[in-house]
Amino acid sequence: MATGTTAGDNFVKYGPRALRTRQAILTVAGGLFLERGYAGTRISNITSACGISRAGFYTYFRDKRELFGLLAENAYGAILDVISTWDTLPRPCAVDDVAAWVRAYFTFMDTHGAFIFASSQSWPDDPRLRAASTRRQLRVAHLLGAHLRGRQADPTGAPEALGLAALAMLDRSWYRCHTDGLPVHDEDVVGTIARLIRGLLAGTGSPQAK
Repeated sequence: MATGTTAGDNFVKYGPRALRTRQAILTVAGGLFLERGYAGTRISNITSACGISRAGFYTYFRDKRELFGLLAENAYGAILDVISTWDTLPRPCAVDDVAAWVRAYFTFMDTHGAFIFASSQSWPDDPRLRAASTRRQLRVAHLLGAHLRGRQADPTGAPEALGLAALAMLDRSWYRCHTDGLPVHDEDVVGTIARLIRGLLAGTGSPQAK
C-alpha cells in the first residue's frame, strides 16, 4: 500500500457514524472481492451495497487498490494477534486449551475470512502488493509453526510447513462451514481440529490424544 496521506488516513477526524460507514465499506468490499474477484468488483458495486454515494467512498479511500491494501494490513495484524495468544496457553496444554484457541481463530475468520479467500483468488495488478502478501503469508505460517514446534515432543524440522498445514486445515474448515454452509456443528469441528493439533504436539498425530 502506498505511503503518505490518503483519504483513508483522514478517518480519525470523523465521528462514530463515519467510522461505522468506513467499516461497512471494508466489510462489504471483502465479501464482494470473494464473490466477484478484485477485477470484477467495481467501486459502484461497493457503494451500492453500502448505500452510499461514490463521493462517500472517496471520503474514506483514495481508490479500490488502497481499500484492498488496507484489508490485507488489517487481516495481517489481526492474525498475528491470534497467533501470539499461544504464548498464554499452559505448558503442556490440554485439548480444551487448544479448542479455545481454535474458537478465537474462527472468530478472526468471521471478520477477515472473506478477504483472505478473495485474496487467494484475485489480486490487483501490483507486484509490490503480491510480494508483500507472500512475505506475510510465510511469516504467519512460520510463526504459528514455531509456536507448535516449541511444544512438540518430537519437533518437526520445518516450522513453516507445520504452520502452513495447520492454517490450511483451519481456514478450509471455517470456509466449508461458514461460507459454503455445510451442516456441521462448529463445536464438532473445533473439537476435532483441537484434538488433531494436540495430537501433533504430543507426537502421536492422533485425534484422540488427551
